[in-house]
Amino acid sequence: MMLVEEAIPANLIGSRALQQYIFSILQTCNTIKKLKQIHTQIVINGFSNKNYLIVKLLSFYITSGNLLNAHKVFDRVENPSTSVWNQMIRGHSQGEAPQKLIELYNRMVEDGAEAEPNGFTYSFVIGGCARSRLLREGVQMHGRVVANGYYTSVFVQTNLVNLYVAGGGDDGVRKARRVFDEMIDRNVVSWNSLLAGYVRCGYLDEARRVFDEMPERNVVSWTTMIAGYAQNGRCKQSLNLFHEMRRACIELDQVVLVAALSACAELGDLKVGKWIHTYIEEKLNAGNQPLLVSLNNSLIHMYSSCGVIDKAYEIFLGMQRRSIVSWTSMITGFAKQGYAEEALEVFQWMQCLGTDDGRPDGITFLGVLSACSHAGFVYQGRQFFKCMNQNWGIVPRIEHYGCMVDLLSRAGFLDEAHILVKSMPMKPNAAVWGALLGGCRIHKNDELASHVAQKLILELDPDQAAGYLVLLSNVYATAKRWQDVALVREKMVKMDVRKPAGRSWVQINGVVHDFVVGDWTHKHASSIYEMLSKITRQAKLKGYKLDISEVLLDVE
Repeated sequence: MMLVEEAIPANLIGSRALQQYIFSILQTCNTIKKLKQIHTQIVINGFSNKNYLIVKLLSFYITSGNLLNAHKVFDRVENPSTSVWNQMIRGHSQGEAPQKLIELYNRMVEDGAEAEPNGFTYSFVIGGCARSRLLREGVQMHGRVVANGYYTSVFVQTNLVNLYVAGGGDDGVRKARRVFDEMIDRNVVSWNSLLAGYVRCGYLDEARRVFDEMPERNVVSWTTMIAGYAQNGRCKQSLNLFHEMRRACIELDQVVLVAALSACAELGDLKVGKWIHTYIEEKLNAGNQPLLVSLNNSLIHMYSSCGVIDKAYEIFLGMQRRSIVSWTSMITGFAKQGYAEEALEVFQWMQCLGTDDGRPDGITFLGVLSACSHAGFVYQGRQFFKCMNQNWGIVPRIEHYGCMVDLLSRAGFLDEAHILVKSMPMKPNAAVWGALLGGCRIHKNDELASHVAQKLILELDPDQAAGYLVLLSNVYATAKRWQDVALVREKMVKMDVRKPAGRSWVQINGVVHDFVVGDWTHKHASSIYEMLSKITRQAKLKGYKLDISEVLLDVE
């Protein structure tokens, strides 16, 4: 017989005092081993139908993720109370077999005993439906909640908001909002659920209104809004809100730091990125708090995007555990900064691991092919493209074909690139045709360029066509086909298209400055153009010839 470490007093055997004693040691139980010993005592002393003991026992098993043992306990109970049923339903609401949750609820209702569903029952069931996206079953529960008088429960209504948000789309958010507006009492979780719904659908302005209206915000509220801005390309607003969060003295968790680093990477904001890195080292590392792999990945991405590739690699080497995202981020970082050989060395290292974390995926191969393209490694690129499917079972997507067309076109293998485009199992998109057209410009193949342009013009809407028409015009201009240049110009006028102005930015003293072609709105515009003129004169004196073929039609 298994015994708990502290022997059960002999004078308690068979008495109610023994039940109280077992309940008290359940309260202080902190390991699965002890829990199983207490479970044994409950069974051998005939307490398997004492609901208040069983509820506590189930709670511990379920919290520890031991659903199998919880079922063994539950199956021995002759007349489970509502609380006992609720524990089992709670366990399955977080489990990997969501249909079991519905089966348990139906068994409870059909049991016909004294146990009846209450607000907690419906809250667990609806919460499980939301997590598992069982929308139809969740809607049925909504009806039962209303019929049985539990609709005013803040927990039930919050889970209904989660349910409709999980359903996705305009309809889901609209229904979630309706439930939210009907709530008499709301807590911060209710507000966060609605906020997440708007963010998930990309309705950032509506999300911000909800955020501003919240009577109370927690770190989840801030993180949801900051991440929402970053993921939808509104990175300046993301960092502005991140600074506001800091001023509000909200403790920064690792998830919000990941979101902020993503915004820094997009903007090239090295100053804020460095501040976050320092915060991680001083607050998290100093406190021996284990770092999320995703946080280290975000640091790698931020430093790579800001051009500080050595720092990115230093973080990569210092990681105790690396995910496939870690390897891919480092490969892509090297590739984007022109370190093709280093990118391929990391890829080789990755393949030697022989683990799931070292198994490349489609995104990894995009980084590898991009590295080959920028370095002109044609032979290696062909081999990697071939081995994707043969060795790793990864079917090339249109992005991989685009990389290969770009690699071959840049290197002058225009016929091979054109054959590859025509053999693609999917319809080529603008990026693929544009890569081939770019190669035609580099290698002055105006005949193929003309053929490619016809394909592009037929398939693209005017906004997309502008850049490619400008590129075609430049190819014609290089070949001195001035009549064709004029025809392209005329076509652009007829289509009413304009190429978006070129844009760049630079960070000085923590301030990001935007620059647009032909723009005089910057407060230092006169000084900027004066300096640009000086640099141009110095370049000419050094013998450099300006290549203006790219701007023949850019200024239209």
